[in-house]
This record gives sequence, C-alpha cells and structure tokens, in this order.
Amino acid sequence: MTALIELKDVAKYYEMGENLVKAVDNISIKIEKEDFVAIMGPSGSGKSTTMNLVGSLDLSTKGNIYLDGRDIENLDESQLAQIRGRKIGFIFQSFNLIPNLTAKENVMLPMLFQDIPKPEREKRAEKLLVQVDLSDRADHYPNQLSGGQQQRVAIARALANDPEVILADEPTGNLDTKTGEKVLHFLEELHKQGKTIIMVTHDPHLAEANARTIYWMKDGKIEKVTKKVGKVWKTVAKS
Repeated sequence: MTALIELKDVAKYYEMGENLVKAVDNISIKIEKEDFVAIMGPSGSGKSTTMNLVGSLDLSTKGNIYLDGRDIENLDESQLAQIRGRKIGFIFQSFNLIPNLTAKENVMLPMLFQDIPKPEREKRAEKLLVQVDLSDRADHYPNQLSGGQQQRVAIARALANDPEVILADEPTGNLDTKTGEKVLHFLEELHKQGKTIIMVTHDPHLAEANARTIYWMKDGKIEKVTKKVGKVWKTVAKS
C-alpha cells in the first residue's frame, strides 16, 4: 500500500556563513493512512524542519518526498500548493489566524484557494464552527477570542477542505492544561473519524498518550521509531 506521505533519505542543510548546518540529516519517515503519528524531540532536534518537509512546506536538500505517491520535487509551486491545500490541514502553535478577518472568514480562507464558490464556503465554515463549539463566535475577530478559542478556529480552518491529513505543530504549546486537553480531544475525535494525524511535540508524555506511532528525533536524526501495540509501546526501528 502506498503511504500517504513518505520521506526517503531526506536531508535539509543550511549554509550559515562558512558553516553547514544539518537541520535534518538523512531521515526516512512513512506515514500510513489513518495513523496518529508524533514527531518527538527537544528544541533543536530538527522536528520543526521535519514538519515543514512532511507538510510539503519546504523542499529537501537531498532525498525524496512523496505525497500520495507523487514526488513533490517534480511539482511546480502552483501544483504543490493545490495538492497540499487539498491533502493537508495545518494547525500551528501560534494559531496564525489573520487578525483582520473574523473567525468565519478565517475558516473560509483555505477554500478560496481551491475555487470553492462563496455560498458553499460560508455554509461549510458555519458547519465547522458548530463542530468546534464556536458558532456563537463566528463574527468575532482573533483578538476578541481566548487562546483556546483561537486554536479551535485554527482546527476548523484546517478542516476547511476536508483534508486526509491534519498536521499539528505543538498544538497545545500556547494553551493552559485544561484547554490543551480539549484540543487533543478534538484531534482524537478527528482520528476516530478516519483522519491521519501528525503531531509535532517536545513532550514525550503528550506523544505517548495520544499517538500510535512515534518518531523520536535528536540532532537532526531519527533515533528510534516506536509503535503502540495494544497498550504497550514497542521499538520497531533504531538508528
């Protein structure tokens, strides 16, 4: 079976003056349909760079990245934006809502780039805001919403084009514990509905409490891969 997203021997290097920084150094990741994957590692481990590569937000220095079996290196930016917009929904730690758009307009925005007619955009946005319990905040601007409410708007926006994959970057990082638990509950519900979830986190407890597969990163490399079998975590690969 073709993986939804696959990185094969991927590296991402940056030139910093005379130094070559190996942010990601020859990693391989395979994300199957309907899995709940965590990319886990401390600050500086390369997980954010990996997130950009997994989400097709960035191209590799070397190696191959496949999205639904297609090598993204062979796509131009317009083709890549279209397939990424349909396939992946993004939830960012800092929410990344547009400040001069209402909650409803923020949710509608990704649909605009997929040429969905305005009446359908409005209808779908209203339905998604009901799903995240924010129908009464549809006309509020981000600065009129709490952090938890902004993150729920971000979740609704991520679902706008009904993507197969939800990529969540430290989704509870700017939230208190109780609000963070609500956000994780939303992700778990989406997983039960058949979505593939990829969560980037520095918190091993968060990863093990929610994910089914964990890629453990350190210094730009994957140290090991663990999978949940029943209630037990088993190491399936080591560097």
